[in-house]
Amino acid sequence: MEETISLRELTSTLRKHLRLILFITFSAALISGIISYFVLTPVYQTSTQLLVNQAKTEQQLYNPTEVQTNLQLINTYNVIMKSPAILEKVVDNLKLDGTAKELNGKITVQSEKDSQVVNVSVQDTDPERAAAIANEVATVFQKEIVNIMNVDNVSILAKAEAAEGMSPVKPQPLLNIAIALVVGLMAGVGLVFLLEYLDNTVKTEQDVERLLDLPMLGSVTTITAQDGKTTRSRAKKTAYRGETIGS
Repeated sequence: MEETISLRELTSTLRKHLRLILFITFSAALISGIISYFVLTPVYQTSTQLLVNQAKTEQQLYNPTEVQTNLQLINTYNVIMKSPAILEKVVDNLKLDGTAKELNGKITVQSEKDSQVVNVSVQDTDPERAAAIANEVATVFQKEIVNIMNVDNVSILAKAEAAEGMSPVKPQPLLNIAIALVVGLMAGVGLVFLLEYLDNTVKTEQDVERLLDLPMLGSVTTITAQDGKTTRSRAKKTAYRGETIGS
């Protein structure tokens, strides 16, 4: 026999387990908030900018070919900037705890399309250290690129600064809590439907009809007397085609 679930049954199931769903949802949000505010370490980000462009004199004119060459070199510069040849010197100069490989994971180098400006962003738990690393990377790269590629077309456009009271870029507690609410709600609803699916007990006449595939003829409520008072229990006897089934 094919089983179908109506929208009313789904709504009834959700309403019956509403407390469980709300408990799981708000528990997930609470745990996310505690972890975001009290467990995770705030991470700050600072950025510096480099300009890839040959220094000009008053006699020199704008050269489109040279600009195009600089644009093509930027992708190469982005790779060199995060290479051990640069980062190892940064680690030694700043006396950082960690390796060049670990420092590489904190640095992001990117440039806009058809732009000669390169942004160097550094994330660290200490905003002042993040600014120092970003500036040192820019300085070391500007000096070393002359020896590595025999070109001198890099200048520092803007230095990184650790502003007082700057906000961390991660974690983002409000975003994490919102995500936890959605995930908790989905988990709660999923758990409710799983419990309902695994529950094979017979509770209503409709359950018996579905299991036995027999029409219901009627039901009789059992009345019992206790301590001189008459009470009506919910036990029922249901008749099906001449048979009586006690429940």
